[in-house]
Amino acid sequence: MHVLVLASQKGGSGKTTLSGHLAVEAERAGVGPVALIDTDPQGSLSQWWNARAAAAPVFAQTALPDLGDTLDQLRRAGVRLAVIDTPPAITASISQVVAHAHLVVVPTRPSPHDLRAVGATVDIAESHGKPLIFVVNGATQRARLTGEAAVALSQHGTVAPVTLHHRVDFAASMVDGRTVGEAAPKSSSAREMRELWLYVQDRLSRLTHDVQLTPQARPEHLAVSALTPLSEEPAPEGTEEFTPAFFEEHEDAAPPEPIAVYTGPERRVSDRREGLHGFFGAGERRAHPFGRRSTDRLFGKTGNREMP
Repeated sequence: MHVLVLASQKGGSGKTTLSGHLAVEAERAGVGPVALIDTDPQGSLSQWWNARAAAAPVFAQTALPDLGDTLDQLRRAGVRLAVIDTPPAITASISQVVAHAHLVVVPTRPSPHDLRAVGATVDIAESHGKPLIFVVNGATQRARLTGEAAVALSQHGTVAPVTLHHRVDFAASMVDGRTVGEAAPKSSSAREMRELWLYVQDRLSRLTHDVQLTPQARPEHLAVSALTPLSEEPAPEGTEEFTPAFFEEHEDAAPPEPIAVYTGPERRVSDRREGLHGFFGAGERRAHPFGRRSTDRLFGKTGNREMP
């Protein structure tokens, strides 16, 4: 059985919504049986599942201290994938869950506050030796900020080559226990979620060396070359992430911001928190990636107002 953990120290990153969507997409892709586990005291995922009419994925109720035993029971029952939602901010609880993960998914919204919070989550994953991928979530179409956020994240881990954009149908589909793929299967949101699951499925297959988990079909525009090799075998050759032919076929699709995937052996900065803070202008403001602040035009480095 494979264990997928959704984790983020920042509240409102979309962990619960993404947990439900990935679990349903896994079932629809034939990876099931899939079990959902909610370790967030708020219980949002369990409330969504209780409103759901479909029987799959199943829901496993457990207390955090009993998580290991619950996973063993699910494994013996034939469950192939467990998707676990975690609470925000509670470091000890997140750490206990991440210890069981085969892969940690960190949804992150493209905002300075969210990006500054990823360091603690990455620390937890690294302390347990768990692989991690970032998912840019709630992005605005064609926004420069989306690409800059992906570049910042790529300095600290692998960024999924699929960006989830902010749309009403994505969140609204969760009201009655469905996902956007079930409520609006032909929508752009549904397409993005299907492609994200294919990417996550491929990563899990490589990490666990489970050839039966390898996706049988992959969208032509989803670059295999963007995947970080997880074995000594070279990654198979792929196409461009988003080809011109794809956008001719999908006129409503917005070209994604470029995503740089970190592949180097060393971190680009000695401390990830310093790196993220520096990237978002805690140091020299003239290097601020989101454009010049209004205060930069009014105040010098000493805080004195500049006279015209």
